Amino acid sequence: MIRKGRPLSDAAGRHSGGPRDEDDDSFESFESHDRAAGRGPQRAPSESPALAASDPSETTYTRSRRTPGEAKPGQDEAKKSQRPARSLKGRALGYLSRREYSRAELARKLKPFVEETESLDTVLDALEAENWLSDSRFAESLIHRRSSRLGTSRIIGELKQHAVDQTLVEEASAQLRETELTRAQAIWRKKFGQLPETPAERAKQARFLASRGFSGATIGKILKGIDETWSGD
Repeated sequence: MIRKGRPLSDAAGRHSGGPRDEDDDSFESFESHDRAAGRGPQRAPSESPALAASDPSETTYTRSRRTPGEAKPGQDEAKKSQRPARSLKGRALGYLSRREYSRAELARKLKPFVEETESLDTVLDALEAENWLSDSRFAESLIHRRSSRLGTSRIIGELKQHAVDQTLVEEASAQLRETELTRAQAIWRKKFGQLPETPAERAKQARFLASRGFSGATIGKILKGIDETWSGD
């Protein structure tokens, strides 16, 4: 027997997921429930997240960046203050460890570093006595470095500029003149390789050899192509 009455959907709507009655005060939203439980957001509606995240009383620390290899501030000054002053002789030995120097050339390099209590001549004399400094070795080194590119007059001129002893200059001159023709021939062949065919070409080749320091007699032999003279006899 079926009785007439309120539809089942109306009675069950409150508990079985049906539409909520607008007059039902027992319904609570999730947000209202969270606020009641103390889990809801605590900031004021007008407060933005950016302002809420920043605290003016909090100290902010930043890290400075240095480029790789850059010294810390004040580090260079500390190193300089700890570095002992270099003696005049120590500086001279530093120069001589790299290449040979003439006495006059080394004196010019050391002169700006001479203190009032030091004697440059005394230091140079000591270096010569200990065979660290030698004009003879300097002359041999210069000839070895220049002879494949320059003629006798250019090399002798450089020796004189370095105030090398006249005896060493004369010995170097005799040595270079013995090989000048052979050396000039090698340079000429590398640069030109064939005899000039016109006066203009001849003048060009002659100027080149003269600028390298070769004598007029040597240049004339090369440009005439006299093969029997190449041995330097």
